[in-house]
Amino acid sequence: MLLAPAVYAQKKMAAKQQPQQPRHLSKEEQEAQRRKEIDDSIPFFRGVQVKIDAIGLVQKAVSDYGQYEAGVRVNFKDKYFPVVEFGLGKADHREVTTAISYHTSAPYAKIGMDFNIMKNKHDIYRAYIGARLAGTSFKYDLDNPAIIDPVYGGNYPVHEQGVKAKYTWMEALAGIDAKIYGPIHLGWSVRYYRHLSHDDGALGNVWYVPGFGKQASTRIGGTFDIIVEL
Repeated sequence: MLLAPAVYAQKKMAAKQQPQQPRHLSKEEQEAQRRKEIDDSIPFFRGVQVKIDAIGLVQKAVSDYGQYEAGVRVNFKDKYFPVVEFGLGKADHREVTTAISYHTSAPYAKIGMDFNIMKNKHDIYRAYIGARLAGTSFKYDLDNPAIIDPVYGGNYPVHEQGVKAKYTWMEALAGIDAKIYGPIHLGWSVRYYRHLSHDDGALGNVWYVPGFGKQASTRIGGTFDIIVEL
């Protein structure tokens, strides 16, 4: 009877000393573990992208307004992409029926962040959501040869040059980019624009805002980016 507790203690100690069998991981757990190991091995700074928007170039070539836009995007862990975009917006517009003409040429700038929402962050394909804060300060010329005076009647011409205006707006976007060859990527984005504040100047309601587009409170646009990854 006195030996029973000693035997039980020996069996318990032997059971503790036996190696524990590893738990079998599911396929999902194995894949998550593999991605974590890859992610842990990836350096924080992954490089810089330089990009040019082709849609603005084509738009300016085939119409009377458009922009030349480029940008720099920094890659952190293939997840976070701080970005700066800058460009030159131009318009040389003349209404055929009214002979009203509008001219402007001015720079604009945007700053924001893109987030890679792909499950596999380190794939050669990326899907983004992002946001931008943008602004421009510009001057425009307006020529209207025949405005009707609402009080006294009759026509009188308006020729204004260097009218000052300011705009700030935000952009929400979704986009993708894909590696084509070596450091060359192509990217597409769809953007929702909404103005935040504006000063149209003395004449009011400018026809075109550099970087934003035709005057409106909101609009939908997009980019087609040619990207070089450094």
